[in-house]
Amino acid sequence: MIPFRRSGLLAVTLPGLLLLAACGSNQPAEQSTTTAPAADSTQTKVAAMPTSASFGKALDGTEIQFYTLTNKQGAKATITNYGGTLVGLMMPDRGGKMGDVVLGFDNVSDYQSPAFRKANPYIGALIGRYGNRIAKGKFTIDGKSYQVGVNNGPNSLHGGKVGYDQKIWEATPGTSPDGQTLTLKYLSKDGEEGYPGSLQITVVYTLTDANALRIDYTATTDKATPVNLTNHAYFNLSHGVSKDILKHEVTLPADRYTVVDAGLIPTGELRPVKGTPFDFTTPHAIGERIAQVPGGYDHNWVLNAETGQHPAATVYDPTSGRTLEVTTDQPGIQFYTGNFLDGSLKGKGGTVYGLHAGFCLETQHFPDSPNEPKFPSTILKPGETYHTTSTYTFGVRK
Repeated sequence: MIPFRRSGLLAVTLPGLLLLAACGSNQPAEQSTTTAPAADSTQTKVAAMPTSASFGKALDGTEIQFYTLTNKQGAKATITNYGGTLVGLMMPDRGGKMGDVVLGFDNVSDYQSPAFRKANPYIGALIGRYGNRIAKGKFTIDGKSYQVGVNNGPNSLHGGKVGYDQKIWEATPGTSPDGQTLTLKYLSKDGEEGYPGSLQITVVYTLTDANALRIDYTATTDKATPVNLTNHAYFNLSHGVSKDILKHEVTLPADRYTVVDAGLIPTGELRPVKGTPFDFTTPHAIGERIAQVPGGYDHNWVLNAETGQHPAATVYDPTSGRTLEVTTDQPGIQFYTGNFLDGSLKGKGGTVYGLHAGFCLETQHFPDSPNEPKFPSTILKPGETYHTTSTYTFGVRK
């Protein structure tokens, strides 16, 4: 059910923060999983509030900010109000050394450059109004047909031509009992990209002392509309050693996946993963069977659990010892392996982002759900509240 409730080791210094480009090697796997230690043996003294600094000017002249959330372990999450984008995420490896585990860029101008817009990789951004694809950008609600922006061949992807990844969000840093927070708000007006209804959205990032980054999404509408919000972070747990993520070991608690056509639109079939290269019910290296999947992994897995917070993915990098565990209340997760990264983009510190430089784990409802009545509904109605939470927890194996 949709959770509606009614009522690369190259360093670059951004102002106030050292960011390191995400990039991995080969060391033998160990067994026990533990909470990663701080960079040294003492806890970090944390500022009372997240810090902020300039991230440069957007094309329209607006001064963009980035905000740094810090926890007692010394982990840091850096987020900009342009696109609600996760720019950097510093997490320790098995030796306690901090490294940036997400792909990103040095300045807002990099996210608005012609090269970035042409590649359109959505690196780190908040995605909406509808994450993933809608066939031909068309759907019908209560007998009325709608046409939304088409930007992916004949289809609509991640909200259309100008999605939430390109919007400037209202940002408010703060604290909570769980850790430092950044609250982002955006009003998506009726008719934006062709979607019906004014959608008021609030997204809260929280960095906890357990080295978890939690993302809470909330939205309300004044007209029935499809809603499917997610985050498009690209992870590389190897940090500065490997240029790709093919040796990362992934587990997905999903017995089925949504079969897609050549345009990556679901056919409606939920196919068992058993006996296929889509079977990640036990750990497999990303590169182990990727050649058997034309174009690489870019599919939605149907999570076995249906309600409440449940496991969505586990990743282990044998090089750094870092682990990532994803939990969500969503029914699906899009596992994407950076198949369209081609080396045309240079990220933090000039790091080139080539094929498979990062992987995405986008918690979500299924692609093209508005046109697949057998899929869980994504239609939010007036008087209902969309609320969903996904958490990315980092640790190490010694």
